[in-house]
Amino acid sequence: MDIWKEYPLGDMIARYVMDNQTGQMGLILIPLSRVSSVCEKKFKVDSLVQLKWIGDTYPGGFAHGHSMRGSGTVDALQFEDQYQIEQDGQLTVVTVFQSGEGGRIAHHLVWDPGYNVLESFTTVRNDGQSALTAEMISSFSLTGLTPYAEDEAPETLILHRILSSWSAEGRLLSSRIEDLNLEPAWAPHAVRGLRFGQIGSMPVRDYFPAAFVEDTRAGVIWGVQLAHPASWQIELGRRDNALFLSGGLADREFGHWTKTIRPGEFFQTPSAYLTVAADNLDNTAARLTEIHKRSLLGGPETEKDLPIIFNEFCTTWGSPSSENLYAIAERLRGKGIRYLVIDSGWYKSEGTNWFNGMGDWEVSKRDFPEGLGPTLEHIRQCGMIPGIWFEMEVCGTESAAFRLTDHLLKRDGIPITVGGRRFWDFRDPYVVSYLKEKVIDFLKDHGFGYLKVDYNDSLGIGCDGAESLGEGLREQMEAVQDFFRLIRKEVPGIVIENCASGGHRLEPSMLGLTSMSSFSDAHECEEIPIIAANMHRVILPRQNQIWAVLRQTDSLQRLAYSLSGTMLGRMCLSGDIHELDQEQWSLLDKAIAFYKKAVPVIKEGKSSRFGPAISSYRHPKGWQGIMRSSADESEILIVVHTFELEGKERVILPLPPVSGTYKTADLFTDQEVEMVLDRDQISISLDRSFAAISILLTL
Repeated sequence: MDIWKEYPLGDMIARYVMDNQTGQMGLILIPLSRVSSVCEKKFKVDSLVQLKWIGDTYPGGFAHGHSMRGSGTVDALQFEDQYQIEQDGQLTVVTVFQSGEGGRIAHHLVWDPGYNVLESFTTVRNDGQSALTAEMISSFSLTGLTPYAEDEAPETLILHRILSSWSAEGRLLSSRIEDLNLEPAWAPHAVRGLRFGQIGSMPVRDYFPAAFVEDTRAGVIWGVQLAHPASWQIELGRRDNALFLSGGLADREFGHWTKTIRPGEFFQTPSAYLTVAADNLDNTAARLTEIHKRSLLGGPETEKDLPIIFNEFCTTWGSPSSENLYAIAERLRGKGIRYLVIDSGWYKSEGTNWFNGMGDWEVSKRDFPEGLGPTLEHIRQCGMIPGIWFEMEVCGTESAAFRLTDHLLKRDGIPITVGGRRFWDFRDPYVVSYLKEKVIDFLKDHGFGYLKVDYNDSLGIGCDGAESLGEGLREQMEAVQDFFRLIRKEVPGIVIENCASGGHRLEPSMLGLTSMSSFSDAHECEEIPIIAANMHRVILPRQNQIWAVLRQTDSLQRLAYSLSGTMLGRMCLSGDIHELDQEQWSLLDKAIAFYKKAVPVIKEGKSSRFGPAISSYRHPKGWQGIMRSSADESEILIVVHTFELEGKERVILPLPPVSGTYKTADLFTDQEVEMVLDRDQISISLDRSFAAISILLTL
């Protein structure tokens, strides 16, 4: 193996290596501070691009059916050139290969100064005379893990994945490579591999599209996050002493995907974001989420101070009306809340339900006899921006749109029906025109400043209309995202909330099209702060909208527990807001004031988690502490929640080593707490189960 070329990219080195025997080019990422620690290591270089054309040989080593990596297409790749492009302040390393009869493959590695992240994607152009059909094209592929051990690094490497399921998003799953049965065999013949991902139009289901490989001995972590709203996959494996890590679009075996590229055509994979750091998991994850800030530049002006949302869903449970919205708006007048969002049910016709009446989008004459106009004007008079809920991609069984089957997605020629929903085909000009009138013109005509876009089921393996079901799905979701862009263009300054039964779309490409995202459908349960804290590893807290559903029957302790959870992101209130008594409102006022003081560090900061691992989310035990410090460490936000405690706990959290001392700038809780603030640590005595305290420190 020879080092072909190295590129210093911020605090990372992109090292391109060439295998002397196979001629394959690979990529190793190394922290700049750890270059001198890299070992001499013998391994077969894994190709920078993983590609499989129909008709080429499938991989050997017992991989066929488990992986499409290392196919005959990859073996035949011919390295052609590597060059740099400097444009718009970015540096791109382009590595070009020739493949098949006229296939031109180019891998792009993009560095944007100011971010400790590299963007990776692959382009394919057919310069030949015949069509080429791909069964797999990777967005990224790393080789040589770990470069800090000559051998396979036994009992040293850990794969971190982030699990997700409805109302239980973000659980960290850390597995030793040996426990995954990924030790190499006695001879480098059999491929050891793990392929995981998600199938369908809810990209954060089963797993978040992210992975981290940690070398515990070297103290180095490699991280990746995929930006794709549909089926994806990540693979980790090996034949010899070195692991590979690759991923991108779910391939034919995993995601029912093939793509035909005809002569003269061009195709680009979704982007993957890569990083490597001599650091811990939380800080490495923060490097990846930093790149999400780029898409928020130039966003709606009203979002600059991370305003508070009130969403009436957990107040009316799908039955908003002019009467109850009038009462809610009056109660919120002057309380420091900027958005009042009308959630699902505003379109219900007589005899239908909110959950299966989507698609026609006519304002309910029963609940809004004068239309929405007077209600929206009253919301504005009360000092708030009105928002509205749409699930624009689907039609419910009780809508007339449900029967417009010529314009709905099909599989095997039959409309895809999932529970009580069917799906519009966004590739159809009729659909775009229909929804432009029903959604975009509706937003403009009523002067809405906030749009909540929900999405409550998945398309599964894909749809008709392309060369494969998986490609049909990819085209559909690309067209859906184009409609999001059209909304932003047609309604300048609109604040868009990304929701998919809560957190099923928390991936970079959807985050980049919206101002914030629903963190979960966990509305009132005890695991809310656990899930909210989990999100810090995959999304920015400034986009992390967290429910605090307040009930008339809640004790002050319970209210403080719920409200403190929102300090981990964006405060979203709901519940019995007009029925709270004076004492409850006083506590809520304090929470709102505290949140507003904490906004700068929520918006720009770095998070660390402290406390024992939480096994059961539904019956949590122990405690959790989240410390978020500003970039210059002049401000620190600490949010501590207790769960079921067996006795008194004394929590000690280390403070950053700074020149100076911290003082308490503000504190939010429901009663006196024993707390000692020293120069290098803060200690808090906890003796109540399911209680919370939020602390703001300044230097």
